[in-house]
Amino acid sequence: MLQNSKAFSGFSVDDTEKAKQFYGDILGLNVTQDNNMGGVLTIHVTGGAKILAYPKPNHSPATFTILNFLVDNIADSVNQLKAKGIQFESYDMENFKTDEDNIFRGGGPLIAWFKDPAGNILSVIETKA
Repeated sequence: MLQNSKAFSGFSVDDTEKAKQFYGDILGLNVTQDNNMGGVLTIHVTGGAKILAYPKPNHSPATFTILNFLVDNIADSVNQLKAKGIQFESYDMENFKTDEDNIFRGGGPLIAWFKDPAGNILSVIETKA
């Protein structure tokens, strides 16, 4: 029934202006805003997908990763994002540890997590072409 339907994802933020600046200026994504829909942001990503960031007065940050960015070189990507002021998460659990560069290297893809201004969790994941 839905196999031919175009789908999109969305998440809430507490401040669309901060979100627009973060996703547009810091992450370098194309972001548009629809003031006729209460200021909803559309984040345009490679491949034509669109992700909505909508204002929510009682926003609570997601406790899981809402958006993953595939990158060719995670160390370079982490360093470039850190240079733009992004702070990466550190984890130190028995089977879930990040290294001194905030990168998880414990099996599977190399991954590093960070948060947007609303506290939602994002990641960069290294892929080998």
